[in-house]
Amino acid sequence: MKILFLAIALMPFCLFSQNTILVNIHNVQSADGTINVAAYASDGTFLSTDGAIKGSSVPAHKGIVTLKIEDLPAGKYALAVFHDENGNGELDTNWLGIPKEKVAFSKGKAHMFGPPKYSECTFDVVSDYEIDIAF
Repeated sequence: MKILFLAIALMPFCLFSQNTILVNIHNVQSADGTINVAAYASDGTFLSTDGAIKGSSVPAHKGIVTLKIEDLPAGKYALAVFHDENGNGELDTNWLGIPKEKVAFSKGKAHMFGPPKYSECTFDVVSDYEIDIAF
């Protein structure tokens, strides 16, 4: 009886457990600025400024930079990463809107005329997850 009670009491925590995505960014070319990652949970919000459900930022250094995105419920996510080399807090672009700073995405590659689609970048999170992304 005690085991049944404990199982029922813990069920909400199991159903709504939070997960951590460990993001390893490869090929960082300089120690200037910060590396930023944003997690998106839908096609409609993908790459919008205020559409990220979680994000993380750490100082850059050459080589591999690791970031954590914590407290994510299980679900489908896409990540966008950029190296804010000048530290101004935004992705700098030229007059055509083409990024001047390095960008990368989970699973998807940028196209010749724009970023990948949300569906090309998604992955499922059902527990803690580790992903490698390269500039």
